[in-house]
Amino acid sequence: MSLLPWLFQTQIASEARRKRLAAEEVVGMDENIVTPQTRPDLDTEEEDRQEPHTDSHSFVTLTDAGVISDAAANDNSPAADCRTLVGSKALEGETSATEKMHSDNDDTMGAVGDVAKDEPLSESDMADTDNVVIGKERAANDDIIGVNIDAAEDDAKIEATAADSEDATIEKDNIANDEIMGVNNGAAEDEPAIHEAAALLPSTPAGQILATNDDSLIAEEIAVEAEGDDDETNHPGRAFDRGLVVSEGPADGEMSRVQSGSDRGLRVADMPLGETAGNGSAHAAMMGQAFMDALGTGLFDPKWYQATYGLRFSTQREAFDDYIRKSRFAPVNPSPRFDSETYHRMYIDVFHAQQSPLQHYLLHGRSEGRQHLPASVRWYPREIIESGNTLTQAASELKVALCLHVFYVDFLDRFAKAIEQFPVVVDVYLTLADASFETHAQEVFGKHARVGKLETRVVPNRGRNFGPALVEYGQALQGYDLFCHLHSKKSLYSGKEQTQWAEYLIEYLLRDTSVITRLLNAYAADESLGLYYPTTFWMMPSWVNHQTMNKGFMREWQQKLGLKHVPEFLSYPAGGMFWSRPGAMKGVLDQTWSYEDFPEEPLPNDNSMLHALERILGPLAENLGYKQLFYYPPTGQFTTDNGYITASYHGRLEQHIASIQAHACISFDVFDTLVRREFTVPDYAKLKLGKMLAEQGFVSSAQAFVKLRNDAESTLRQRANYQGDVRIEAIYDELADQLNVDSEAAQEWMELEYELDLEMIQPKDEMVELFNHLAAHGHILWVISDTYYNREHVGLMLRKAGIAAAYRLMVSSEEQLRKDNGSMWRKVKQDLANEGIDRHLHIGDNVVADAQMPGDLGLTTFHILHPMDKWAALGFPAVLHGADALDEMEILKWGRLINEVGRNPFIGE
Repeated sequence: MSLLPWLFQTQIASEARRKRLAAEEVVGMDENIVTPQTRPDLDTEEEDRQEPHTDSHSFVTLTDAGVISDAAANDNSPAADCRTLVGSKALEGETSATEKMHSDNDDTMGAVGDVAKDEPLSESDMADTDNVVIGKERAANDDIIGVNIDAAEDDAKIEATAADSEDATIEKDNIANDEIMGVNNGAAEDEPAIHEAAALLPSTPAGQILATNDDSLIAEEIAVEAEGDDDETNHPGRAFDRGLVVSEGPADGEMSRVQSGSDRGLRVADMPLGETAGNGSAHAAMMGQAFMDALGTGLFDPKWYQATYGLRFSTQREAFDDYIRKSRFAPVNPSPRFDSETYHRMYIDVFHAQQSPLQHYLLHGRSEGRQHLPASVRWYPREIIESGNTLTQAASELKVALCLHVFYVDFLDRFAKAIEQFPVVVDVYLTLADASFETHAQEVFGKHARVGKLETRVVPNRGRNFGPALVEYGQALQGYDLFCHLHSKKSLYSGKEQTQWAEYLIEYLLRDTSVITRLLNAYAADESLGLYYPTTFWMMPSWVNHQTMNKGFMREWQQKLGLKHVPEFLSYPAGGMFWSRPGAMKGVLDQTWSYEDFPEEPLPNDNSMLHALERILGPLAENLGYKQLFYYPPTGQFTTDNGYITASYHGRLEQHIASIQAHACISFDVFDTLVRREFTVPDYAKLKLGKMLAEQGFVSSAQAFVKLRNDAESTLRQRANYQGDVRIEAIYDELADQLNVDSEAAQEWMELEYELDLEMIQPKDEMVELFNHLAAHGHILWVISDTYYNREHVGLMLRKAGIAAAYRLMVSSEEQLRKDNGSMWRKVKQDLANEGIDRHLHIGDNVVADAQMPGDLGLTTFHILHPMDKWAALGFPAVLHGADALDEMEILKWGRLINEVGRNPFIGE
């Protein structure tokens, strides 16, 4: 029997996986592209499959005669021809398998998740794993990578000899289906794609990132450097500067240099090698080998690591072990030659397996053909807060409390262990979700060396983490100089418990003694510091620092607390864990609360008073005259600069082309994505029409007309019970009834509103060029918009903007489905499945409609900045809000400026 057919099929499958891996590497390096696998907060459920529901009217093409909008339903229609033309492109790779990911956060917050969930997870094994765990429900692209067969066999032996071993579980079904990828002989062919995609790291100058698997070259470079520089301690910061890829510095043109250990007064002395052979177990021997390999290749630099992160280690092995532990959940780098965050983003299976990137690369990834890139600084913090590594007298005298909400009992041990080396003695206030936790709480905290006073309360499941803290201990916490609030957090997706987000917060709020010592010193030295937390968890979507669905509840908190304008993008403790002075929470902490003040479970994943409370804490502290303090793990620095919230939007569109083109079908939003308005404000056309009608005596003022017009739209939505969407024709019919004018006159007003709006429509040039470029390269293009305009209206606007390609147009008023409530995205998801499209990307500027909602349904998104958000990110004044948004003088003064600034959605052009 010939083996040739089997070998041929195997070769085809291997080639398909190689191409798919290359595409995932490119997409993974682009942190602006958010896939279901990269959202720690996502709880994705399988959608019920429905019969195809496609409307030939929604396919639009451009001809000399204009927009073809009413194509016949038969296959001979222009729309059908358009669909056949665009949809006939063959897709490379294999059909993706949808991954069902279950996420249980004790504090879900929609885009972020924030406070304890009402139902606990079942207990799962908390042992660390060094090898990839693989199950039937794997990553969405149906490729299982990162498993070295030989390593898996070794781990089977390890499991039999060592209780603490870390194993790779490979299911028979995966083996039978050839899903285990070993050495990738075609990896070298993929390297050009990696080099091209290296530009996705926005802070890295072009040409400075090189992917290599030849670590012997790096070792030779180290040897050359060693000959020329015998003592790095004489050159402050030299350990960091040596070989590290850096971005553009401050605006004044000077190169910004990341603070090194020598700058903090930390002497970087030569460290002895430390243990290399291990304790005799197979696992210890494997890690000893990885340690020596890391040193030999120069991928781990113990001096650089100690200096960069302000730590002290007695041996090089101790420093290595610290990196291995932290890099499972934090974006810390082992040397200038290896970027941990990029490796995790490129290979999401490694992140889900909670493996150290460098450890995985040395033990498995290198032999599998995976790539690594040099370290890259993604963001330069400004306004650095310097504080020493030795606790000052003033810091040692601070009265400090920990307020911990425990929904999962195993977190009692985690919290207790985290404060074993805490710099000062603390009082601990516990709120427990179950009375059975009380005994264990007394055991682990009652005689704890770093705990002074201990109080425990069993609380109801109401108010998530904030309710119990405010109800039980709000008054007591006011008697302290500082307090820290944490709670238990777990997520379950990719088939196993995920704790990276919780570990990240625990590390930089409790466990890292260098960070906590420096934090206490900073608080003692500067009474204006109010709220502290580490920068947002690095695997969160780029748009996570936003009000998202919580604008209504945010307005309620603003009124209650007397706050002024709160920007849509804002810094806040994502996850609901932070340090604070009691005075920085005045208006919240000092109020009398009861559990009835908080909503009952179950709560939605987002859009509640608790999700809004989490977001209002930062603006509240600043309104009270305090500053927020952040810790940025990649550079080991404290800063009061909140620029991290939009850091991922810096760069150029060209840096994202490769990752966008990795998708077969790309959909675009319309307003503020492909087109822009000359004066920015969406209601300006209505205001101009109102001015005309006021002159004719139909309304009292232009502003009064805008209110009447918008109220008529709201009335129609309420009348329809917020189902479907409204059409502009129906809005003006409603206005005709209210103003007692005939329908024909009202329809003339409608056409005038559209003409005034169309006159102000301009292209977002770079985005239009991208659209046409993708069409020229054979991509399937869809345009999806939530609007009261009809399909012909939108098509004409797109034509005016320069859209010169075939595309499918879906408009909410025609489809009677909306993006912002998810109904449109369910149709899109079903249509993608029906048409066999497994790589789809949506691009848009609205955080909720274009990013959060489709992301919640498992679609891949690319969020770009709205012009107003870019204006705010650049530090320009808050304008065109409230009444000013309908003040024509203010619109003329600021609207055009904002429009020009926002033409390109990226910062830095």
